[in-house]
Amino acid sequence: MKKQKLSLPARISANPAVSSQHRRTIECMSAEVHTLPPVTLTDHDALLVIDMQDDFVSPTGSLSVPGGEGIVPGINALAAHFTHVILTQDWHPAGHISLASTHGLKPFTDTVQAPYGIQHLWPDHCLQGSPGAELYSALSIPHAELILRKGFRRDIDSYSAFTENDRTTTTGLAAYLQARGLHRLFFCGLAYDYCVGFSAIAAAQLGFDTWVIEDLCRGIATASIEATNKTFADLNVRRISSEEVLALEPYAR
Repeated sequence: MKKQKLSLPARISANPAVSSQHRRTIECMSAEVHTLPPVTLTDHDALLVIDMQDDFVSPTGSLSVPGGEGIVPGINALAAHFTHVILTQDWHPAGHISLASTHGLKPFTDTVQAPYGIQHLWPDHCLQGSPGAELYSALSIPHAELILRKGFRRDIDSYSAFTENDRTTTTGLAAYLQARGLHRLFFCGLAYDYCVGFSAIAAAQLGFDTWVIEDLCRGIATASIEATNKTFADLNVRRISSEEVLALEPYAR
């Protein structure tokens, strides 16, 4: 008898190693993914791999995203189908505004008022030159064309790969993509409801055709994932699975 292939939510539910909280967040991300009509990858497509760094990916990282290690093999396989791949890195200086230690406050629960709004505070993470800021060792994308560092301005945090959190200061990524003729962008990485989400939303607002490879992301919290999904829907950001992308006929590199 042919073994029935389980959907992603079903595979999650059947896996006893997945924690109940992690299961709920992934199921929330996957519940509304719809099969899209066939498309073909072209030389105008780019894959953006967001913040796959040790502090986020490793279970022992200072700001570890649950399940982050599990998406690395899939990202490596997916990247092989793209000629154009861009990686991003959080790259904070000591004393960065987003770090609780800068203010003598507690991470996760405390906030400070920044000129651009409320700044949530995090544990020390992705400090410039630190092991935690390095790209995760198992990530293997040797043909990546650009590594974009963000969050290096001491007084402005940066979730998006396109603009800092003041929504004015640009990283220069949009101009780079436009100059290269890269119009359709596929996103994966960490975290779905923070840097991936903010980057995809900014891309859509800037006029790029924006797709999120949902099973090759991991999120933090159900509420923020649901809010991200709503904004995606409002902006026509399309959510697709890696299986659908890998089924596309790749162009010759």
